[in-house]
Amino acid sequence: MTDRLPSDHPSVETVRATLARRGRTRSRLELPADDRFPRTTIRLVLDGDVSHARIESARDDGVEINGAYGNARLARERDGEDRLEAWRRSVDIDYGRSVLVDIVESGFLYGVREPGERVVYDAVESPDEGLAAIARDLDDADG
Repeated sequence: MTDRLPSDHPSVETVRATLARRGRTRSRLELPADDRFPRTTIRLVLDGDVSHARIESARDDGVEINGAYGNARLARERDGEDRLEAWRRSVDIDYGRSVLVDIVESGFLYGVREPGERVVYDAVESPDEGLAAIARDLDDADG
């Protein structure tokens, strides 16, 4: 049985991020530049749906997420529907506004929600480090 964690659970850390425009039809999240956001591919929960995204260094020495996609490969390539933009439109948040980013498991599982909203996450364990290393090696071989 999967454990469920509400966004207000003591083990879930929440930070503010800014929702910004990237190009004409995509969104990005400007995040705090610290070790809670390692540069890697993560799972990102938007309105209960799990997407994949990359945490990347921004041009201004900050950290950002440039969209959310259907799987890890699409996230790396920034290809396909930007689920972050679709979420932004569905909740009607303007660019430049703050959103909340829940750190469910640093480096693996994050959630984005509107300020004041409470959500519940399915707690999924991150892959064992050995398996994660194998997956990274396979990704590098494909790219």
